[in-house]
Amino acid sequence: MDNYRPEGCLIRTASNQKAISSWQGLQEAMENGTVLEARAAVCDSSHNIIVDLPCGKGIIPRIEGAVGIDDGTTRDIALISRVNKTVCFKVTCIKEQSDGSMAAYLSRKKAQEECIENYISKLKAGDVIDAKVTHLEQFGCFVDIGCGIPSLIPIDTISVSRISHPSDRFTVGDEIKAVVKSRENGRICLTHKELLGTWEENAAEFQQGETVSGIVRSVEEYGIFVELTPNLAGLAEPRPGILVGQSISVYIKAIIPDKMKVKLIIVDVCGETEAVKRNKYYFTGTHLSEWRYAPEGCGKGSGTVFI
Repeated sequence: MDNYRPEGCLIRTASNQKAISSWQGLQEAMENGTVLEARAAVCDSSHNIIVDLPCGKGIIPRIEGAVGIDDGTTRDIALISRVNKTVCFKVTCIKEQSDGSMAAYLSRKKAQEECIENYISKLKAGDVIDAKVTHLEQFGCFVDIGCGIPSLIPIDTISVSRISHPSDRFTVGDEIKAVVKSRENGRICLTHKELLGTWEENAAEFQQGETVSGIVRSVEEYGIFVELTPNLAGLAEPRPGILVGQSISVYIKAIIPDKMKVKLIIVDVCGETEAVKRNKYYFTGTHLSEWRYAPEGCGKGSGTVFI
């Protein structure tokens, strides 16, 4: 479903660049119903989006700017916020303007409707999909799952290791994977932690006796929780002056699979700002039926069943 990827994934492809670089290319794209991409340069006072095309001017009328604009279910901020970003569209017509210049009239809405009909409506719980981070809120990470269609990854499903804000894990513009968790009121609900590995897969990256880096995620009276990977945290003994978010080095005292515990000793504090950690995807398939985080034989039964 390459035509229905998140906005920004097609713009630099040779076929897209060829199509938007000439009136003939745009005409052929209109006849073939091809979804194209270009940069939104301006959102005018009537909230029409002016698109920067190499061959001339492109116009997305306000009502064609997104699914839901016509009935008010999508607010105009969805149009305003596209300025200086890539937008997808289908060409609806090419015609001469009053000043004698040519302009291509475009519809982002039609591209989104096609994406919903041919791709998003067919997604099932457990499907692993491409997504692109569009903005971050305290409660979760908003992503584009195709042609600018938004979805949400709630903060508690981003990783097993608890974070205070989605910016601890993602930045705007990140191209990530996500898992379809369910459908609610026609919207796709997503999760992410299931792709980041089980306890055993993450613990296998470490050995007792090693000294490694970590990030402080929680400071309690009985100990300090340190993230070693997004899906693995260990507990260190209390130590004064340690703050949430600090990057530290820790000595691995013990790894105990049957109790799902990693015991740590803090060696040194490396700084106030946490280190950047890339999300490593242990699952690389296209569909998950179920996921069990805890090791076999462990009394804790954490996991997800996709129905």
